[in-house]
Amino acid sequence: MHLSIIIPAFNEELLIESCLQSISTSLAANYKPGFTSEVIVVDNNSTDNTAALARQAGAQVVFEPINQIGRARNTGAVAATGDWLLFVDADSILNSGLLADILRLIEDGKSVGCGSTIQMQGLPWWADWTLKLWTSVSILFSWAAGALVVCRSDAFRDVGGFDQELYAADEVTLSQKLKKWGRQRGLQFVILTKHPLESSSRKVRLYSGREIAGQILRVILSPRRTLQDKKHLSVWYDGRR
Repeated sequence: MHLSIIIPAFNEELLIESCLQSISTSLAANYKPGFTSEVIVVDNNSTDNTAALARQAGAQVVFEPINQIGRARNTGAVAATGDWLLFVDADSILNSGLLADILRLIEDGKSVGCGSTIQMQGLPWWADWTLKLWTSVSILFSWAAGALVVCRSDAFRDVGGFDQELYAADEVTLSQKLKKWGRQRGLQFVILTKHPLESSSRKVRLYSGREIAGQILRVILSPRRTLQDKKHLSVWYDGRR
């Protein structure tokens, strides 16, 4: 089995090293004969030291000039050589238990892919409640959170990868397409819950509750218009770090 780990990164010099170290540690903890991997960081037109730090850590770095998360993920997939793809956000920490669960799922041969539940430290009550709500929805509908998506590379190519018309929530549409692809072949798409992915809670520190609530409300009231224009998605694209 050859696993490609793809990390989209825009101005992530503060967190990219921790992410890459967690991946290195998890890969070492799960090493076994016949298992190979590659780590690809997609520099999504960063203006800081993200690319240089990634290279120093031993990652392969590819460049995507258009600042869009789905496009960056797709660019990483084009460069990937693995028969499985693992997309993880640069502000996340991959623990060895979660990687072990992913590798067991792959070896089991019954799934087209998976997502994971997410945990964040230091959330205020309203953000913790929102994350719990998302977790319930994610498990109920088998929708992956964008912070981690894993799938077979042939399935990814067949369904067209991440939807580049969307600037957010593209992981949900990919989950839906992978579930359909899998059903046609007797395969499932699941959400792993035993070892949640640790993701950064920085948005709660960088944005007010009013700003985040306004962003969520715009997506709910006008999803297509909002998700197709990054000017309406400041929480993702205004560059605060």
